[in-house]
Amino acid sequence: MTNEHATGAADRPSRIPWPPLLIIATVIASVALGQLVALPWPGIDDFPARAIGIGVGVLGAALIFWGAYSLMRHDTTVMPHKGSTALATSGPFRWLRNPIYLGDVLIFLAAGEITKNIWFVLLAPAFAGLVTWLAILPEERYLEAKFGDAYRQYKARTRRWI
Repeated sequence: MTNEHATGAADRPSRIPWPPLLIIATVIASVALGQLVALPWPGIDDFPARAIGIGVGVLGAALIFWGAYSLMRHDTTVMPHKGSTALATSGPFRWLRNPIYLGDVLIFLAAGEITKNIWFVLLAPAFAGLVTWLAILPEERYLEAKFGDAYRQYKARTRRWI
């Protein structure tokens, strides 16, 4: 292994792009479980409920796009398994350290309301737990090692999720 290759491998939080894989797994599991073990939707199927579901989904999509746009404005990667070139602390990152992952969870909740498939809602916390363990914690260690005190100060004043 060359020194250059070793440096490139060390300059990233993970080799595996966990978040997109977890998103795909959550969608597949929700749809499959909805077909195999259909559970009744506990809510009311009326216009206000649908409007709230759509609103939650729009908020989730807005967080994802705003977060991605903010990362691109900082000339750093959106890909969770690639190395960062800058610490993004503006846009939605001003209030949340992981707005894109929160957006993913909100979209799962909205998908449950819109499709009346409760599995999207039931698996959203599992997604959040797994993305925290497999992606967020390694990202935090990586960013702290790369950006030091600047990241520690950001971390101290900004929430991980909500």
